[in-house]
Amino acid sequence: MIRVRLSAILGDRRLKVTTLARMTGVSYTTLHEIYHERTLRIDFNTLVKLCTALGCRPGDLLEHVPDGEPHS
Repeated sequence: MIRVRLSAILGDRRLKVTTLARMTGVSYTTLHEIYHERTLRIDFNTLVKLCTALGCRPGDLLEHVPDGEPHS
């Protein structure tokens, strides 16, 4: 499974999803779904916008979790 770490990153930086939406031009709804890990896929363009706005790499946002490990 792939775990999305957007909520942790935004929490560490004290950023809101609405702020990130303004920074990236990505819709609030899309970011809200990613934030709550309710999305099945992330478009590469969205991933680029997130990495650019947050100054991070895709591996900072996405984490591979082997099957059987608990979801935190």
